[in-house]
Formats: sequence, structure tokens, C-alpha cells
Amino acid sequence: MTRPNHGGNLRWAASLAGASPTDLLDFSASLNPLGPPSWLANWLQQHYTQLIAYPDPQYRQLREAIAKHHHCDPNWILPGNGAAELLTWAAHDFADCREVLLLGPAFRDYERALTAVGVPWRRLALPLDRPATLAILQNLLEPEIRADTGLLINNPHNPTGWLWPLRELWPLLQRCRLVIADEAFLDFRPDAADWSLEPCLAESRSLVIVRSLTKFYSVAGLRLGYAIAHPDRLDRWQQWRDPWSVNGLAAALGPELLADRAFQAATWNWLPAARSALANGLATIPGLRVLPSQANFLLVQAEHSVLPLQECLLQQHRILIRDCLSFAELGDRWFRVAVRSEAENQQLLQAIATVLTDGRAGSMTA
Repeated sequence: MTRPNHGGNLRWAASLAGASPTDLLDFSASLNPLGPPSWLANWLQQHYTQLIAYPDPQYRQLREAIAKHHHCDPNWILPGNGAAELLTWAAHDFADCREVLLLGPAFRDYERALTAVGVPWRRLALPLDRPATLAILQNLLEPEIRADTGLLINNPHNPTGWLWPLRELWPLLQRCRLVIADEAFLDFRPDAADWSLEPCLAESRSLVIVRSLTKFYSVAGLRLGYAIAHPDRLDRWQQWRDPWSVNGLAAALGPELLADRAFQAATWNWLPAARSALANGLATIPGLRVLPSQANFLLVQAEHSVLPLQECLLQQHRILIRDCLSFAELGDRWFRVAVRSEAENQQLLQAIATVLTDGRAGSMTA
């Protein structure tokens, strides 16, 4: 079975582990371990009839709920079948750019979407020996940005988890013909509004913000995201795509998720301490270096290939970590793990320490 480019491929992992996908503890997909919200099972039973009729092709109720969440007009919102679908239309919109700049290591879907429509792209390598500050980012971008340049940037950055106050760079970024800001993981911060490029939308038609609802609420199987941009651009995207891109169940669920303030607060209270404890635990394991992160995942560098470690964790402990082979700058000596519950994080730490100590991962301890 082909090695996946994304985390969360439990069927592939189960084939290596010799187990059922439901038996695996998944650290490869960066989903909220507190989710889905406890009320969701009953809600699905009560609303399954949403599957009978075609959804509203304009998604009025969903757009109004998202617009209320962001204090904007519903015309500035376009729901999508996850952020991935919206990135596809973003790639089409980059067609009149000379090239699109990505920050490497970069999420593989960016390259997929751009390549599929024939848009030239180029990665600018972030330093991985130290956190990339805003000054480093500015020095990296400034010589490369021109009037015919596109920029696809995620904040927090995936896979490092670094977070930048990009509004301070907006005078530079707005020189681009088009900027797509992927803020899929920003909801994991209670102060997301302070870090988002949303205020810049009012002064520029060349900015699109992409958000995801599936990661924060752990409903990745339903596929739900949205774009925020000038209505003229979103109307064009709507004309390009198939009707009913968002299924009726997801469209009805979106407003309920956004209204769940208790779940949001619980997540914000849980993450900082859990992330810190997991990072500290990984850093105490010889041979591992953990990059500081502001997201719900951690990027870890190892002294040797992590593929034997990944295999042993699956076969011996039924734990799945995310290798980073799909990130060109990283290769086989890096892995990424989601932050999960305290007990699950301890289980991961003990399993990694056991594998490395016992030498079951071959070259990892050679």
C-alpha cells in the first residue's frame, strides 16, 4: 500500500500494524482530542433527514453563522468541502501570477493544487535550526515579492507550528498580486483575532483567508471549511465549482459548532499545558529535538531515520506518528505529532522511549 502524503491514513497504518484502524492511537492527524463535542451523536440522530433533500446551493444559514462569528457580511463568506477544496480554487486564481511563493517546508496540498492547474511555484526555505522570527520571514520574502507574485502562506505554519503577527508585514505582503492566508489551525488560539489577517481584507481585494472547522471540532470526515474574501472573488470561485460542494449535514452542523462556546473554552484551556508537557517530555528523550510550536502539533527532529521508529510504534504499540517524507526540506529524520490528552501523550512518550531504548528501531540507535 502506498505511503500516504497526509496524516490520519488509518487504513495504511493498520496494514502495517496488523490491526484494525479502530485499534490505533492516531498522533498523525492534528485533530482536537476533546472532540467531537459530546452533543454531536444525538444531534446527528435528530438531523439525519438533512441527507434527504439537496442543500441550499447558496448556504445562506451557514454563511450567516460564519459571518456572525467573524463580524462580517455573509457575502464575504464561501463555505467549502474542507479547506482542501478552497485551496484548489485558490490555485486557479493564481493563474495570472508569474509564480507563487511557498514557505518551505510546505503543506503538500499547496504544491498539488498549483501543479494541477499549471501554476509555477517556488519554496523559500525557512531556517529549522532556530525559530523563524518575523524579521527572518521579512528578510526571506522581501527580495522575492513583485507585483506579479502570488503568496500562499499558512499561519500557524504547518508543520512547524510557528505563528507570526503577519499584519505587521502587510505593507510588504500587499505588493503581491494575490495572497492566500491559510489559517486552518488559528482557531486553537483564544486570541485568534489578534493574529489573523482579517482586518486587512477591508483594504485589499487581493487577500483570501482560508479556515477549517474540521480540525478544531474533530469532524474531519464531514469536510467543512470556508474562505473569507471580497464577494467578487468568491462569486468567481462559486461559478468555477460544482453545485452543492458542502453536503447538507455539514451545512446544518456548522452553525451549531460555531455556537458551542463551552467546547471552544475547554479547548483553549487544555492546549497550552498539554502542548508544553508533551514538548518537554519529547525533549528529554535522547536523540530528539522539538521545535517550539503555537499550534496543536509538534515537529520533532531525530538523529536517524524515523521510519523504523514509526514502524515499531505501529507494530509494538499501535501508535501512529506522522513521518515527514512529503515535506521536501525534512525527509526521513523528522516526524510530527498531534497534542492529545495527558494520558495519551504519556502513552506516546513511554512508547517512543521504549522503542529507542530497546533498539527496536534499528538505525535509530545505530
